[in-house]
Amino acid sequence: MQPAYKQTLYEQLEVLAEGLTGEILNGQLHTQPRPAGPHMRAETELNIDIGSAYGRGRGGPGGWWILVEPEVHFVRDQEVAVPDLAGWRKERMPDIPEGHRFEVVPDWICEILSPSTASKDREVKMPIYAHYGVAYAWLVDPKRQTLEAYGRDGGHWRLIAEASGTATLAVAPFDALRLDLSNLWS
Repeated sequence: MQPAYKQTLYEQLEVLAEGLTGEILNGQLHTQPRPAGPHMRAETELNIDIGSAYGRGRGGPGGWWILVEPEVHFVRDQEVAVPDLAGWRKERMPDIPEGHRFEVVPDWICEILSPSTASKDREVKMPIYAHYGVAYAWLVDPKRQTLEAYGRDGGHWRLIAEASGTATLAVAPFDALRLDLSNLWS
């Protein structure tokens, strides 16, 4: 008698119900439903502002791919994160992959915090991003109306900027752009 076939974590991720996002973090499958309105608003506004200036070069230097919820494979099918936004310098990733697996480490990620994902984003995903060499990470909290920007320093995160409410700031790696935070929550 042969033992029953056991699906890999990635095979389980691939068959998740519609409306669920899956990630494999530190050997565990994590799932969450699609985000709520304030989360989507902040994500959309950041994508418009950063994507226009850095992705398309409209009002900024261009030279980046800025994507919403890419499936980043730090280790193919074994360490899989889905940041809310991610960016790659085009010199490091000249073309977007044909499939859904992004195997080049992003230069920047942004996680939009929600009550159900904040601890995972901070305590599980941020160390993974640092470990695999993401250079910059932003945490945006629509409820608290805050943005925290981090730069990787020797394998660990260092806070490089923090702003809230209606502040306007320019922060790495997108410091050619003056970002008006009020657009993220209003």
